[in-house]
Amino acid sequence: MYKKYLELLAETNKTSYQVSQETGISQTAFSNWKNRGTKPSLESLHKLSKYFGVSIEYFLEDES
Repeated sequence: MYKKYLELLAETNKTSYQVSQETGISQTAFSNWKNRGTKPSLESLHKLSKYFGVSIEYFLEDES
């Protein structure tokens, strides 16, 4: 999932800091997602999908 998030950052020219400030998702959550392999909560996925204009399913596709 984090790879798809990185792709969206690149496509939109945003930083994780900007996304954090504009969505209310903490920097710690993004860090844990990246470094610890944790998965975002459903609430965070909803915020991210709205923010980037994609479906929640976008983040869940091709998950292994």
